[in-house]
Amino acid sequence: MLTRLRETGRFIKEHAKPRAMSILAWLRSAWQAIRGEMLRTWQNLKPLRLPAGWQARALLGVFLLTILIPGITRHFTRPALPPPAAKPLPVTVRADETNLLARLVAAEAEDEPYPGQVAVVAVVLNRLRDPAFPKTIPDIIFEPWAFESVANGHYWEVQVRPRDYAATQDALNDWDPSNGALYFFNPATATSAWIWTRPQITQIGNHIFTR
Repeated sequence: MLTRLRETGRFIKEHAKPRAMSILAWLRSAWQAIRGEMLRTWQNLKPLRLPAGWQARALLGVFLLTILIPGITRHFTRPALPPPAAKPLPVTVRADETNLLARLVAAEAEDEPYPGQVAVVAVVLNRLRDPAFPKTIPDIIFEPWAFESVANGHYWEVQVRPRDYAATQDALNDWDPSNGALYFFNPATATSAWIWTRPQITQIGNHIFTR
């Protein structure tokens, strides 16, 4: 029993007491700030000659706002929860596969904003993680009718630029502007009625990304 009391006393001394002192110091500084604001407000209210009772009400309003505003500000400025970490890729991406991905960016998203280019690669990687799709990057890219640029041959005609490789690398580093999309399409040129049935997630540039 004596040992437990000593441990409790040691815990209070090492943890509870410093915390209590910190809270008291914060309360003291908060009161000083409120008191200073009240005094300044009182000096400004004196020359106004407000009707009886209104000076006290104004001071009460200032008092409440001084207390509430820091809490409201903290609530609206607190950082958002970080997005969940991307599921690891089931395979290691080889250099030749990186080249294939960069070429897909050039073919499918040449004139799209940079996040849209990253999202194109992210779609391929999301398919790689999904058991319903082929198990390798080449098989995903060259799956029949999976990507229009591959089907019409434009995939092999484009010039791959450093920006396409940068977008590919950002997607491989777990940046997914598509938020987990498995498909994307351009609503101005899409001819498939089926793609419109997919749940839409976001639009980046001219592409709509869907599940």
